[in-house]
Amino acid sequence: MHLTPTELERLTIFTAAELARRYVAQGIRLSHPEAVALLADELLTHARHGNTHSQIVSHAATLLTAAQVEPGVAHLLRTFSVEVSMAEGTKLVTVFDPIAPAPGDPVPGEVIPAEGEIEINAGRPQRRLSVLNTGDRTIQVRSHAHFFEVNPALDFDRSAAFGMRLDRPSGGGERFDPGIEKEVVLVPFDGRRVVHGFAGLTEGAVEGGLDAALQAATQKGYVK
Repeated sequence: MHLTPTELERLTIFTAAELARRYVAQGIRLSHPEAVALLADELLTHARHGNTHSQIVSHAATLLTAAQVEPGVAHLLRTFSVEVSMAEGTKLVTVFDPIAPAPGDPVPGEVIPAEGEIEINAGRPQRRLSVLNTGDRTIQVRSHAHFFEVNPALDFDRSAAFGMRLDRPSGGGERFDPGIEKEVVLVPFDGRRVVHGFAGLTEGAVEGGLDAALQAATQKGYVK
């Protein structure tokens, strides 16, 4: 017997769907692939019975409930498509929300925060500095930047900012508009306290590195 690729795929779907039906009969919740196989097999069979497109789509919503699939599976099947054989030829049937999610059903990938507030940089010493943008355009500084090495157009006490960064959440930062003085809060880097990159003024451990960094900053015009 010679089977086409389409026929082989149909047999694969049928085999997986039969396993899914056995699980449903035994009260075992279906995973996403198992639910897809069962839905696809049912719609393919429904089409072979000569039902119309609207009848096939309506039938999809009657096949599985949220209680029959693993938590989150219903949300993974917001859209489901399968190519079926109809009297007029092969057609793509798309079904939206074939399984209605149960109340409180978790959404895969969602973030569920714990109760209460999280304090960033808790317990770290803070240092406040006044910063003036002496340039002619706005400067953005992100929370991860070694503040000692930020744009030379920003005028502030660089020695006091050595080994420190903005006290802002990851991905956040501060905006410095031309000619406007602004106060910022800095906290020390944590961990190994080794700084590389940025303006290339530090390139190593923070401890004991201030003098060399100040010399490099002076040579490059960061310190007047």
